[in-house]
Amino acid sequence: MKKCPFCAEEIQDDAIKCRHCGEFLDDSYKPKPKTKWYYSTTAIVIGLVTLGPLALPLVWKNPNYNVVTKVIITIIVIIATIWFCYLMGNMYQGLITEINTLGL
Repeated sequence: MKKCPFCAEEIQDDAIKCRHCGEFLDDSYKPKPKTKWYYSTTAIVIGLVTLGPLALPLVWKNPNYNVVTKVIITIIVIIATIWFCYLMGNMYQGLITEINTLGL
């Protein structure tokens, strides 16, 4: 028999969870804390698609991603943003060319 470190009641030596206070004695048996809905992969993908680089704080504050994943996602978002800005500039120049061709 040993004492529970949380409630000081006598428990079995092989106990994983205290029957008196309900605390787990070993960290490997503790349930993982539930993460917020906005840290889910679906929410982050939707945020990145709709908001672009403005959603990067969701990536960097996400406890589920490691630093390498965060850096890779950031680089991909920045490259995509630059590419879309370039395409938008080309489309604008094409539109201005067409307007000038029509004489408007």
